[in-house]
Amino acid sequence: MTGVSVTRSGPSLVLRLGRASVLARPRGLAVDTVLVGFVAALGGLSLAYGTTWLPLADVVGGLTATADEATTLIVREFRLPRVLVGLLVGLALGVSGALVQAVTRNPIAAPDVIGVTAGASAGAVFVLLAFGGTAVGYGGPSAGLAEVGVPTGAVVGAFAAALLVLSAGGTRTSGGRLSFSAQRVVLAGIVCHAAFIGLVHWGLAAADVDQATKAKIWLVGSLHGRGWEHVSGVLLALGLLLPLALALCGKLNTLAIGESSAATLGVGVTRTQLGLLTIAFALTGTAAAAAGPINFVALLAPQIARKLVRGPGVPLVASALTGAGLLLAADFIARIVIPGSELPAGAVTALVGAPFLVLLVVRMGGRR
Repeated sequence: MTGVSVTRSGPSLVLRLGRASVLARPRGLAVDTVLVGFVAALGGLSLAYGTTWLPLADVVGGLTATADEATTLIVREFRLPRVLVGLLVGLALGVSGALVQAVTRNPIAAPDVIGVTAGASAGAVFVLLAFGGTAVGYGGPSAGLAEVGVPTGAVVGAFAAALLVLSAGGTRTSGGRLSFSAQRVVLAGIVCHAAFIGLVHWGLAAADVDQATKAKIWLVGSLHGRGWEHVSGVLLALGLLLPLALALCGKLNTLAIGESSAATLGVGVTRTQLGLLTIAFALTGTAAAAAGPINFVALLAPQIARKLVRGPGVPLVASALTGAGLLLAADFIARIVIPGSELPAGAVTALVGAPFLVLLVVRMGGRR
């Protein structure tokens, strides 16, 4: 039986299991460990806080079904799905933001900035307005719509926006190879974002009051009322797409040194870029379907992760964990900032993310 061995290669550790090996840096592992603890603490705090404050012992008892029936119901059926949706959506947004920024080599090219999230919003709103039903996350006759229709509309809308952005941002090199201009991708994305938001507003204006109200509930971007039906969709997407992203991470790090150098080293540049962007946009659409359009998490998470890890390569795991921590923290703040009321988590991330985006643009302009 083949064992596990750990050896040092310069500042990195090489973990080998049979023929497979993983290169890890001690600082990166330490950062990931701290982030796991931070996310776990936020999750526990979110499980304890609510209309009724639950001590830690009651939270554990509710999770293990050893507490009384009322506590178990509160923890397992009302609070746990909300926390899991926040965790999974944050992971998905963190990964998608890291992939898009790495492929385009542009720190502001997050999916929500370049119009992909707006496309997902337009697709989901179209399904909601076309097929009706009650608000997503509140059960009723639209349970099937919430589980299948809205996620499908969001993913299709995300890919429609992505196709437009990449078509406008892609250029052909002298060798006939497709390449993505970071500036053109961002500019095309801003235009697409405005266009899809215009479609959303047009749909809301054209719909009757009842339909428009139901669609607006989804559009605020919130974890309120999220149930197990929302957990399953984003969990399936992460289970399928995250391993693919990690498998392509080596090629992604090679792309970071330059497309020409990567091609010389045998990397299929265009195929790898399209594959990574497809993964990123699928995660974005699925995240939007589960929690609505949560903006700026995909922008902030990779930036914070890079500052924490301070190493070469794309910190994909740290970005994912940072995204989860940001969304859980935003949701908790949204629940406590106004006593007796609850803000949508998307409003909190926007209030933090918008100034950060302006600062990032100013800093980029100052380096020119």
